[in-house]
Amino acid sequence: MQQPMSVWALPGMPEVHEGDDLVAIIVSASAATGLALRDGDILVVTSKIVSKAEGRSRPAAERAQAIDSETVRVVAVRDQTRIVENRLGIVGAAAGVDASNVAAGTVLLLPEDPDQSARTIAAAIRATGPQVGVIISDTLGRPWREGQTDIAIGAAGVRVFDELIGEADSAGRPLAVTRPCWADELAGAADLITRKTRRLPVAVIRGLADAVGPLSLPGARSIVRPSQRDMFRLGSAEAYDAGFAAGAQSREHRSGDDDPGEDG
Repeated sequence: MQQPMSVWALPGMPEVHEGDDLVAIIVSASAATGLALRDGDILVVTSKIVSKAEGRSRPAAERAQAIDSETVRVVAVRDQTRIVENRLGIVGAAAGVDASNVAAGTVLLLPEDPDQSARTIAAAIRATGPQVGVIISDTLGRPWREGQTDIAIGAAGVRVFDELIGEADSAGRPLAVTRPCWADELAGAADLITRKTRRLPVAVIRGLADAVGPLSLPGARSIVRPSQRDMFRLGSAEAYDAGFAAGAQSREHRSGDDDPGEDG
């Protein structure tokens, strides 16, 4: 029988500041619960405390500049909201620059390299303790759906996908495209426990040891869909504008080709 999966938050964690040792804080909080970490546990750490520890805070007055610096391309604009692809390949509002749960007058950027942040935490815990996996989570909306959920933006020592392609379903039919994103599902499960208003930035998931592996496993960056396979790269208005501009340019080109010139 498969072991039941359990999820719990680590209470009593202090406010995190730049330069704090997240590993020491997490291990101490875990020990205080009486549920010491075990091999196969998965830690889901909110990106907020990682960004705070890494000094990714900026003055609120510089929010627009921070969004610009994190933006690779604009996907859609509605009123004052910009949906953009940031330098991590994540598509979301304001490039992940956020003012919630931070000191007054400041905003937080996402971690510089969430996969590396996850590897650093996992490696430090594994060096003297249990073989755990680590997920760095953040909150995003989804196209065509209201509300938000947490997803994995960083991962280390965790199989981010449950690779079912080639296996058979319950009726014996082969699975051709089924590839559940374990990392996102685990981030969402942790968010059910930690919530946004409880000041509980770390959750422990136990009972899914099959998802834990070597630190050399691909990180959360591997979840980002390559642009050549992205069917929805632009918002509807932006796609229309791009198509209209391309059509106008094509008409101008054809008109030029039909011009007989002086010798026609």
